[in-house]
Amino acid sequence: MKRMLVCTAILAMSAPVFAQNAAIVNGKAIPSQRVDQFVEILSAQGQPVTPELRSQIREELINREIFLQEAEKRGVAKKPEVQAEIDLNRQSVLIRALFSDYIESHPITDDAIKAEYERVKTEQSGDEYLASHILVDTEEEANKILASLKGGAQFEELAKQSKDPGSAANGGSLGWSPAATYVEPFAKALEGLKKGETTAQPVKSDFGYHVIFLEDVRPQSFPELEQVRDQVEEGLRQQQLHDFQSSLRANAKIQ
Repeated sequence: MKRMLVCTAILAMSAPVFAQNAAIVNGKAIPSQRVDQFVEILSAQGQPVTPELRSQIREELINREIFLQEAEKRGVAKKPEVQAEIDLNRQSVLIRALFSDYIESHPITDDAIKAEYERVKTEQSGDEYLASHILVDTEEEANKILASLKGGAQFEELAKQSKDPGSAANGGSLGWSPAATYVEPFAKALEGLKKGETTAQPVKSDFGYHVIFLEDVRPQSFPELEQVRDQVEEGLRQQQLHDFQSSLRANAKIQ
């Protein structure tokens, strides 16, 4: 009877130990919390949490502990190249944690999102153009194209000889875009045209010589805030993180 009471007491004392550990490998405990952490990570990635998943994670952690113990036994960690890699990985983990902590402690406010949206909206207000062009190497070639157009040739047919394969396949059309999308000489010439006009002279850019036709103009559309809220917030977050990094660099004493 006395022996039975002793065994019961030992089991009662051991139960919490086994509960808080997923396994014990050669006397080294693997906390159950570590399994939970992996489960949370996989769950956040969309992995269904099942008993099988927890079992797989436990087995993986056991394998890692076995391999780690063997590496330490063989002195692998003392090799200079291994130490260097460990240090680099440690740096990466800590830097990621630093940036995550900063982002978490500096949330992007709704007012900031609205202000940035309005700033970009104002900056990008204006017209957008439905333009076509024919791009050639020389001014002489461009002038010949202009002469052909004056003689009644179709822009779409002449566009087949354009150096720009993307637009050439579409009769020279570049689709709807604001003028700022294009290089400066092209944009300036485009803004000087009226609907239905073709440039009177070839327009030179770094790409060659352009003959430009303006098919239509309309006010530039802009999406509603709710359609782009996530992009605006992410842009602000990246800028905030960049500013944080820059401030740390500026305040560092570098010799």
